[in-house]
Amino acid sequence: MIYERAKRIRFAHCDPAGIVFYPRYVELFNEVVEDWFAEGLGVDFHALHEEHRLGIPTVRLEVEYLAPSRYGDLLHFRLRVREIGNASLKLEIGAYAGEQLRVRGHLKVVMASAETLRPVPISDDFWRPRFATFLNDAG
Repeated sequence: MIYERAKRIRFAHCDPAGIVFYPRYVELFNEVVEDWFAEGLGVDFHALHEEHRLGIPTVRLEVEYLAPSRYGDLLHFRLRVREIGNASLKLEIGAYAGEQLRVRGHLKVVMASAETLRPVPISDDFWRPRFATFLNDAG
């Protein structure tokens, strides 16, 4: 399964040339991950941090900028899980305008304790099945 979330490009995302300023995509990726937790996994970031006492920091990020996006464009961000490790996930997020891929990000995130800030294993009884729903090796 793929998680999809539409986001309108705002004036604040753009540089003086009227195209998305490249670091804004990283912020949008983070928003998509947060939306995925709430809508796709059923655990919003408040519950993740305050109840589960966990975080999901990004430890590796690679971004490919394939075509410019402009103020007013509607982008469809598609998130898929590429790999589930012991304490980490490899995610791919693509931003599409129609069928045109504008930007693609590969993220490695780690499940970490809020107290120790150290990685913790992804539990087989709660987290792993939720993440596995979005595990997609194709495409």
